[in-house]
Amino acid sequence: MRNLKVFIAYNGADYHGFQRQDNAISVQEVVENCIGKLLKIPAPVIYGCSRTDTGVHARRFCFNVHLDSRIPCEGFMKGMNTLLPPDIAVLSCEDAPEDFHARYCTKGKEYVYLITNAPQRDVFFQKLAYHYPYELDIEKMNEAAQLLVGEHDFAAFCRAEGKARMKSTVREIYSFTAERKEGVCELRISGSGFLYNMVRICAGTLIYVSEGKLTPDDIKKALETGDRNYAGKTLPPEGLYLNEVWY
Repeated sequence: MRNLKVFIAYNGADYHGFQRQDNAISVQEVVENCIGKLLKIPAPVIYGCSRTDTGVHARRFCFNVHLDSRIPCEGFMKGMNTLLPPDIAVLSCEDAPEDFHARYCTKGKEYVYLITNAPQRDVFFQKLAYHYPYELDIEKMNEAAQLLVGEHDFAAFCRAEGKARMKSTVREIYSFTAERKEGVCELRISGSGFLYNMVRICAGTLIYVSEGKLTPDDIKKALETGDRNYAGKTLPPEGLYLNEVWY
């Protein structure tokens, strides 16, 4: 039995997240069915590095799958990319150790949140970025982002129902930056792991800081108290990309 380590990219606009759903189409279901069709076997279970919410995208998403097949990795890639829909693509495939697990072996992840920052919406970014029509104060956003770097309790930056499933809300953020180029603001955040909606709430917090609705002291209080009222709004999913996963 082989354990394949596979990286894929997907546009999540038409999917209800990565994880298989009972009543909605997911990336996992589509990929599993294509593996089954390629190898002429019942659809196997794949194990993803993250769940990703409805409408969220991935530039480099890892999964592993156990297969009793001798298909070369190159053949697996070519075959899958023939069968997969245009919004999902296999980027790489390699044999991994038997105990490799795409989720539990991660050492860190990087997310990017894209914001189109112009008075009029960009129709070519529909479902691919969040449109914010007002001027963003990038300097203030970066100052606020640095307060979130390091190991903290991010209870205030997590959706309530997500906290109930977590043993701990402590996470370490390695870096967090905001940069604007040609009308697009890119928020880039990396860390050991992320809570439910954490990146989208962190992004919303930076926007509130830019607007003057929150101050650096509010962010410090959010980290100290876990009070959701000291953090920003949850931005929509279409601007969020899982950008990289490290092992």
